[in-house]
This record gives sequence, structure tokens and C-alpha cells, in this order.
Amino acid sequence: MKRNLALLTDFYELTMSNAYFKDNKHLDIAVFDVFFRSIPDDGGYAIFAGLESVIEYIKNLKFDEDAINFLRNKKDFDEGFLNYLANFEFSSDVYAIKEGTPIFPNEPIMVVKGPLIECQLIETFVLLSINHQSLIATKASRIVREAKGRPVFEFGARRAHSYDAANLGARSAYIGGVSDTSNTLAEYMFGIPSSGTMAHSYVQSFDTEYEAFKQYALNYPDQCLLLVDTYDTLNEGIPNAIKVHHEVLKPMGKSLKGVRIDSGDLAYLSKKVRQMLDDSGLTETKITVSNSLDEFLIRDLIVHQEAAIDSFGVGERLITARSEAVFGGVFKLSAIKSGDKLVPKIKISDNVAKTTIPGFKQVYRFFDENKKAIADVITLHDEVIDPSKPYKLFDPLHPWKYKIVENYSIEKLLIPIFEKGKLVYELPTLDEIRKHKEDSFETLWKEVIRLKNPHKYYVDLSQDLWDLRQKLVTEHKK
Repeated sequence: MKRNLALLTDFYELTMSNAYFKDNKHLDIAVFDVFFRSIPDDGGYAIFAGLESVIEYIKNLKFDEDAINFLRNKKDFDEGFLNYLANFEFSSDVYAIKEGTPIFPNEPIMVVKGPLIECQLIETFVLLSINHQSLIATKASRIVREAKGRPVFEFGARRAHSYDAANLGARSAYIGGVSDTSNTLAEYMFGIPSSGTMAHSYVQSFDTEYEAFKQYALNYPDQCLLLVDTYDTLNEGIPNAIKVHHEVLKPMGKSLKGVRIDSGDLAYLSKKVRQMLDDSGLTETKITVSNSLDEFLIRDLIVHQEAAIDSFGVGERLITARSEAVFGGVFKLSAIKSGDKLVPKIKISDNVAKTTIPGFKQVYRFFDENKKAIADVITLHDEVIDPSKPYKLFDPLHPWKYKIVENYSIEKLLIPIFEKGKLVYELPTLDEIRKHKEDSFETLWKEVIRLKNPHKYYVDLSQDLWDLRQKLVTEHKK
């Protein structure tokens, strides 16, 4: 859908930008960081998503005549500022981590460097895109992991908070590892496989359940998956499904592909259904379950209850990330240019977690000799790390806790996306993003990705950056 999203911004972004323009500060060069402070669900990792939406937004950011007239009628804005908006051209540099990469608190996942006014104008859209899509990608990854290789279908379109949330949520869930979506538009837009069979209303629309199953089998003999819990799963649904297999599908040389259970005790029912299907010779017929599932329920079904389930349909608790519905990413000023120098800026808080990390920065991921990620190190942008030399990793809050690493390799995580307003990043396909997520995930220790009480992944500062931060804190406390 073609929409002009230029006004999709918090109003104070515009009032600040107007003031910058009137004070002739709008061309001052600034650096802003995007980062988040805590991982949803007390997890050990998050998955970065939303970069492609940000790129498309920036590429198409224009204030058309209707937008300008709307702002003029607010009577809050200088005419010169409105003229600036009418001729707006993005000219900043943007660096970001690749979509699908595991990310951790307090490290920059995107950096914007350019005229102060440009950075301010894009803040809201950058945050809403990254916060939402990273949240859903992270939730999907947790759910898929607990399914232990069983396919997970994203069923959440009708529970999403808007049509944009349904579409972009399906995309994010696919990055996170789901195999299919119920959202047909998501396949049209992004190429995500869409699938689905029937609802209870289909079964109810016939005089009998058997007749409903029979007609569905005749219509879809190669893809016949039947919803068996409309009336009585064990006494009606499964017997009718088995009967349709033998009386309708088998004479056609076809077989019942699967059954779906959407209510009741899923562990108990799945085991009983498996036995009934096997006793009827339908050992290849798959059992899919749905009904307000999440990673915790899926883990319990598989690990603790030994449910006979082949795949999961997950809806509302995935598409809304119901257990923790806010990702918490922020957009903070970290430097501003004065003369020929970038002057680092810091926000100080009595809450240590809210004291920002100053300066124009880069992030390096350290890997051991087995290619397992051991820490991320935030550095000043131009710092160089030599992997041939030992490196000291230390806790930024407790610097006496440190480790000297050798025989390591490094990866620079923040890569150029825009340079002086020009897109220099080749957008990967969605399948390439998903593959990058899977490959990156393999570098994480199991202790980091476990569901309960995960090991805290280390995000450290370089010595130079730590010294800079301490210096600024001391200066501001005088």
C-alpha cells in the first residue's frame, strides 16, 4: 500500500526540528545510537529485525503538499522550516547490524550520523520499526527453538494489533524461524509460505462432521488436513477422519495428510489420537495442535508430557508477543560536531542502566577458536582491534572482573547502510536474512539461549571508551 509516512513522527520531533532551523542549528552534525536496555521475557538474546522497513522509509521520505499544508495550519511552524521540509533530502550516514543477527542490551544496533534535524525527524519511525519487528522475531525464535525441530506455523493475523503488525509481524516471525504463515498477504508481499485448511465454521456448515470432512477431502485430496475437535475429538472427529481416509482418499490413491486439534488437553489428546491413527494404518498422518500456545507451553508439551505432536500453530502469543509486549529500544544522542571534532555527549542518571555510552561507536563480536561468540565489545568508531594480539575483556560496571582472550577472531557488526544519504547496502532476500539468523544463532552457547535463567552474554566497552565515559561522568558530577 502506497502511503506517505512522513508525518508518522512524534510531534515533538517537529517542534524540536523547527527550533533547530530557527536557531540555525539544523545542519549541525550529530550522532544518535539506537539500542535497547533489556531482553524480553528475561531471555538471553534478542533478534534484530526491522532494518528493511527503515531503509524503505528513508528512501521514500518526502513531505508532500498535503503534509506541508497540514503543518502550516497548525500555526506552530516557521515558514522557512516548512520550505525546508518541502525540499527535504536525506543526506546522513546510517550504520546498522544485519537483520537476523542476535543482539544484546546497551550495544548500538543502529547509528545515525548527519544533520541534527534529519536524525530527529526519523527517530520515531526507526524506533517503531525496530522495536516491533525485533520483538516478534525474538519471540518467534524462542518458540521455534522450544519446538525442537517441529514446524511452527504463524497463525496470528486476526490477533495482531493492526494490518501492518500482521504483515510485518509475519515477516519478523519468519526471520525468527517459523515455517509458514496463515497470512496470505504476507506471502504476496514477502514470499513467506502461506497455508491453512479449515475453521470450525466449515464443519458446522454441514449437516454432519463426516460430510464436511468428505467434501473437504474431495476438494483437496492432496492436502487434506482435518480439524477434528469441533464436537468430540476422540469419539467423533478422529473416527470420521479415519473413515474419510479409507472411504474417500484411499480409493483415489491418496492419504490423509494430517489432523489438527485446537482445544482440550493437547498432550492427552495427541497421544490418544496418535494411537488411533496408528492402529488404523495412518502412521504417516501428522498431528498439528493450536490454542494459545507459547514457548513455555510447547516446552512442557514436548519435554514434560511427551505429547505426540508433529507441528504447532501459534497465534496471539507470537504475533503480539503477549508475555512482554514492549521491546524498549531507544534513540539517544551520543555526539555532536563542534568545529572539526565530534564532541561526545552523555546522559547521566541515578539509574546506572540509563546512563548512556558517549561517542561515535562501533561494535565488535569476539569468537573463540571454535567460532562460538564470547563477547561483544563496544569501541570508538575508529578503534582498531588486532586479533593477533591478546585482548582484555572486562565488565564495564565492575572493571576488576576481566579476562584476557587469545586465539580469537572478530566481526565488525555495524556496517554502512546509507552514506551521505545514498543507499550503499544491498538488501538481502528474506530467505538470506533467515539463513543469516540461523547461522548466527549457531555461534551462541546453549547457556545463552536456554529458556530459563540464561547465562548473561557479555557486552563490554573498550578501554578507551570506558575511560571516555568515566571522564564525562566525573566532569558532570563536579
